[in-house]
Amino acid sequence: MATSADVLAAELRGELSGPARFDPGTRAMYSTDASNYRQVPVGVVFPRTEDDVAATVAVARRHGVPVTGRGAGTSIAGNAVGPGLVLDFSRHLNRILDVDPERRLARVQPGVVLDSLRAAVAGHGLTFGPDPSTHSRCTLGGMIGNNACGTHSVAWGKTVDNVHSLDVLLADGTRLQVGETTPAELDRLCSRGDRTGRLYQELRALRDDAGDLVRRSFPDLTRRVSGYNLDQLLPESGFHLARALVGTEGSCAVVLGATVQLVPSPPVRAMTVLGFPDTYAAADEVPRLRGLDALAIEGLSAELVDVVRQRNPASPALPLLPGGRSWLLVESGGDDQGEAEAAARRIAAAMGERAESVIHTAPARMAALWKIREEGSGYSTRMAGSERWSGWEDAAVPPERLGSYLREFDALLASYGRRGVTYGHYGDGCIHVRIDFDLLSSPGATEYRDFLEAAADLVVAHGGSVSGEHGDGRARSALLARMYPPEVIKAFERFKGAFDPDDLLNPGQIVRPRPVDADLRLLVAPPRLPDRTELALHADSGDLAAATRRCVGMGKCLNTTGGVMCPSYRVTKEEKHSTRGRAHLLFEMLAGRVVRRGWRSPEVRDALDLCLSCKGCKSDCPVDVDMATYKAEFLHHHYRRRIRPAAHYSMGFLPLWLAAGHRAPRLANRVLTGPLAPAIKRLGGIDARREVPQLAARTLQAWWSGRRTIADPTTRVVLFPDTFTNHFDPHIGRDAVAALEALGHAVEMPREPVCCGLTWHSTGQLRIARAVTRRTARLLRPQLDRGLPVVGLEPSCTAFLRNDALELAPHDPDVAALAAATTTFAEQVEPTRARWQRETGPEALVQVHCHQHAELGFAADQAALDATGTRARVLDSGCCGLAGNFGFERGHYDVSIACAEQVLLPAVRAAGSGTEIVADGFSCRTQLRQTTDAEPVHLASLVARALGVP
Repeated sequence: MATSADVLAAELRGELSGPARFDPGTRAMYSTDASNYRQVPVGVVFPRTEDDVAATVAVARRHGVPVTGRGAGTSIAGNAVGPGLVLDFSRHLNRILDVDPERRLARVQPGVVLDSLRAAVAGHGLTFGPDPSTHSRCTLGGMIGNNACGTHSVAWGKTVDNVHSLDVLLADGTRLQVGETTPAELDRLCSRGDRTGRLYQELRALRDDAGDLVRRSFPDLTRRVSGYNLDQLLPESGFHLARALVGTEGSCAVVLGATVQLVPSPPVRAMTVLGFPDTYAAADEVPRLRGLDALAIEGLSAELVDVVRQRNPASPALPLLPGGRSWLLVESGGDDQGEAEAAARRIAAAMGERAESVIHTAPARMAALWKIREEGSGYSTRMAGSERWSGWEDAAVPPERLGSYLREFDALLASYGRRGVTYGHYGDGCIHVRIDFDLLSSPGATEYRDFLEAAADLVVAHGGSVSGEHGDGRARSALLARMYPPEVIKAFERFKGAFDPDDLLNPGQIVRPRPVDADLRLLVAPPRLPDRTELALHADSGDLAAATRRCVGMGKCLNTTGGVMCPSYRVTKEEKHSTRGRAHLLFEMLAGRVVRRGWRSPEVRDALDLCLSCKGCKSDCPVDVDMATYKAEFLHHHYRRRIRPAAHYSMGFLPLWLAAGHRAPRLANRVLTGPLAPAIKRLGGIDARREVPQLAARTLQAWWSGRRTIADPTTRVVLFPDTFTNHFDPHIGRDAVAALEALGHAVEMPREPVCCGLTWHSTGQLRIARAVTRRTARLLRPQLDRGLPVVGLEPSCTAFLRNDALELAPHDPDVAALAAATTTFAEQVEPTRARWQRETGPEALVQVHCHQHAELGFAADQAALDATGTRARVLDSGCCGLAGNFGFERGHYDVSIACAEQVLLPAVRAAGSGTEIVADGFSCRTQLRQTTDAEPVHLASLVARALGVP
């Protein structure tokens, strides 16, 4: 690839309607996927049209630059990274072109997300059968590339079984529509004298030469994903060229579009959960279940359940499991509830006393159990204090050999001194596992290769496939010679050569591969910057490099609905605005090879600029990436001994400005809304479209100073006068005091100013934040020594005191005591709800603050709301978009409003008159006040009303 990136960029930009990017940040983000491998591309193209794809391939062909296709970038095998041009289909080529419910067909562009297709056809009672755990973000093009399978493959097969036809582009520019080919049609195509004719001639000759070899050598296995699908060229398969191209990992042709087959989806489901004493016992019983019309047969190990129990003891899935140390989740379906339950009972009866069983029919319960299974790859990457990796990720054996294979596989792991948690698609004999390989050292990489070779020999000995789901890619292509005889490997090379004789398309996948230990990401890009952090980063022992390695690329942050993560990506759809993209940029910043300038990196700064610090990733990401904390750390280093953005001074120092303003609050309000307001906003880095919230006439602490505490209290509590409640919404604090006193608590409140330090922390001014936090902890030490709980009203401040303060001042005993004593208002009052429970109350929509979602939980709040009689609907709305200082900062307004417009604002506008809008967070209330006519209410006010003491 002697051609310079500048030459390629100039040619492409002259021919494309979509963007092509060659900047260091984009190249760094696309240098990896969800695998262990790293290959930095020359550039990334985001085609808007099929002609853009063709133009890109033509330019690449002229310059001899390889082309790699990419969907969601969730490839575990490394099939979506390459050294040349990467084509990202997900951004623009993502339309469903046609649905034909009568023929059960859908025509899609390659960037269509699987869940989008499933939602589009659900109204017809149909679905697309294959459903990998990444269904919320994986693309049809990616699924076709690696022959994806998923949970329901026992019923509906692999992607190859569900493809009708493909529209493809060859490396030489030829466009074809391929599918099943009758003998007469094959003869006609072979008689052509053009490139299409030569292709079909070569493929027919290959079929004739290798047909018997393929029949003898390919394992009789539903989950054979490894290698090319040469069996689809056989007469008994109808010379189905589309299906032969499924699983080629973009190495033979570029998929421009696909017509896929749809299957009827049973409208009602039931789940039989079977408990066994160990994994082997569960695996041994799988064959007994395969003839019972199950839709899915999935396995969970005790280790996977244990990590869920450790991370989330309140998980609703845990009580739903029967006794045992290994479980099978067996899904059945029917046209109605009775039919689905009858099928589930047949499954339980077939197992008899061999397993404990329980049947679930409630959708919420089944969804909770599926969540454990779907997020297993994330949960299992950090267990027992070790980092665990893919590599030997999804081998498959005949189901009747599964138990014996697992016993021998565990013995193999033990012989290498390695640990791994197995789980997966037991019904098809496909096992997922993450193993604690040492991928940081050369000896570790050598052992990694040795292990993969030994594991490949084991799976082949059991009649299996080295890949049963994710394709071969860089992780397993070099192992194919251990699975297939040399004659089959040569046939694979002939197949590739018929389509792509110049090896332009995704070279090194399946044929002529690089060694499995080449291009290992952690080994070829170790950190060069000192990676010890100012913050404690307890979860990663103060090592930012280890923190960035938490992201394994599975891309849950690319979800566009549900949960909180990642609000900025949901608006921009830019990889750099996803948690994954930011983590990869931080990784590359530490490595210093592509992203240079270290902590001064503009690429990392720009990517983090639209991070709302919502902390959604800390709870929603299966591996607990905490981008808000990493952003604070980065900003600390980036602006150290430098002039900061104006917003860092105006809003980072907000508690001090508010204290000054409250010397004359009316004057301050007039100035901030008068003729000088635009100039003040410009000086403060505040967006001109934002209104500066009005100071209350009297602070909460000022009101408190004139009060007496109640006599003969049951208990004493400290109410924390956070900056926002104290200066902007003191009426909430007054309601909280009234409610707590009505419940018999004597309320204490510090008379001196106190602050958690959040505003300084979020702007990366960590040393000031630390001083502020420690001062507050010292001031409250007398109350802490008396064992008083510290009740917080503002979720962000409460979460900060309970968690972030410990990262900021890990060795300060006062801070530790304050963190241990901090409680939410709901946690304080909910245990007494029987004394004040009301039968009726208002209807309400509830916007949960992001930091509460991530750090505090909502169970106590839900119980307290229920006790007030409020008929509450908790919105699954994600971040409100204001997020502290974020939505006020110049340049963020449009993203801030777009976040709110996704769910929150439409729901509020559609709410009936008299509906309360519950929002405990000041940011949430402010966003609502500035975008709707609603006046949000805090839980404390609702409880005070229920107690009759507003």
